[in-house]
Amino acid sequence: LRVLRVLSDVFNLDIPQPSIYRFKAYIAEDLAPLAEKILASILQKSILHIDETEVNLIGGKGYVWVFASMDSVYFMYRESREAQFLKDLLSDFRGVLITDFFSGYDSLSCPQQKCLIHLIRDMNEDLLNNPFNEEFKDLSQQFANLLRDIVKTVDRYGLKQRHLNKYKDSVSKFVQYATATVFSSDISKKYQKRIEKYGDRLFTFLDYDGVPWNNNNAENAIKSFARYRRFADGRLTEKSLKDYLVMLSVVQTCEYRNIDILKFLLSKTNDLP
Repeated sequence: LRVLRVLSDVFNLDIPQPSIYRFKAYIAEDLAPLAEKILASILQKSILHIDETEVNLIGGKGYVWVFASMDSVYFMYRESREAQFLKDLLSDFRGVLITDFFSGYDSLSCPQQKCLIHLIRDMNEDLLNNPFNEEFKDLSQQFANLLRDIVKTVDRYGLKQRHLNKYKDSVSKFVQYATATVFSSDISKKYQKRIEKYGDRLFTFLDYDGVPWNNNNAENAIKSFARYRRFADGRLTEKSLKDYLVMLSVVQTCEYRNIDILKFLLSKTNDLP
């Protein structure tokens, strides 16, 4: 409807709504092979960011998943949040997977880096709710101090393993403290279990070059869909959503690569430089 209004207001074109839908489907069909190439290229990279978000459809709901490297983005629709499909999709992936703490990623066998910004957010929120809990405050402070020192080095030298390797001992001491200490409060025990479960996946980036310690890349990519969802949520069919995600994959990848999307479409090429 917004497209129809723009065409009418700006160009004085009165185009029937079904024609717009048919045009959208035609473009999506034309770009689908390119979108699949984008996904294949992402799975060959050394890092992979994944995130997912809920979407309401006409008569139901589903989930949009985003897969992002540093220069490409691919969006996929799934009927549920079940992550079993990732085992097949990532069977040949040989890089580092960067995600939030959704348990669906836990069974994947590839090296993983958990988003530490998610952990910081959770800790800050629980600190606000437990301002007088000294043991949890100490746990949170030790983690914050450790991460602050690491980030200073990242800011100075970049994500280089030779500069980050020196923090391995500090990380081991923190994990040992967090998992071996006898805590009395429930909130401290909750984070103790979390660190015990994900300890080896909280600081994976120290062992590699170019692996971020957060999942900002996927979160930023999914914002482009979130903007569309604001006015389309609950008004979409599964088919129209899938068509949109094909086009969004190409558009966002062009943005990541600083390619003018209109010039690319007019070039009629079937691949991205």
